[in-house]
Amino acid sequence: MNLSTHFTLAELTDSQTAAREGINNDPPLEVVANLKRTAAGLERVRILLNANAINVSSGYRCEALERVICDKSYVAWCAKHGHPVDAASWPLYFESKDHPKGNAADIKCPGFGAPEVVMRAITGSDIAYDQCILEFNQWVHVSFSDKPRRQALVIDNKGTRAYQ
Repeated sequence: MNLSTHFTLAELTDSQTAAREGINNDPPLEVVANLKRTAAGLERVRILLNANAINVSSGYRCEALERVICDKSYVAWCAKHGHPVDAASWPLYFESKDHPKGNAADIKCPGFGAPEVVMRAITGSDIAYDQCILEFNQWVHVSFSDKPRRQALVIDNKGTRAYQ
């Protein structure tokens, strides 16, 4: 199913981790509308990046997949927010995540440049992104929402901080 001209539902839900772990990562119908908005945002990014192909390494992630992928991030989030690592804290953490809502994609665009170059292009543009995060200088997380904050961050071994 095409979500936009260049992005498909399969592309935004594909996960090697889900396949390896036997996790069904099919999104519910209410998430597909968000995935369409994300695909539309990615189309704008693609145009900005001189129409170079965008590689999506992670898009939608169901809750089971999010638990596997974000285990270390969840523990760090609990420590930062003073929550115990338990069943009661998980829903608070999970609600803050964009991938399970279909609002985010982790991308690379080798034809345009390194992740830092892609990050600089997106944050310097007028694209209405919600978050743009340079993660470990390996990929760019970009999310879209109906109330875009244009929040630009860096996540690496030193932690999370504003992108400059």
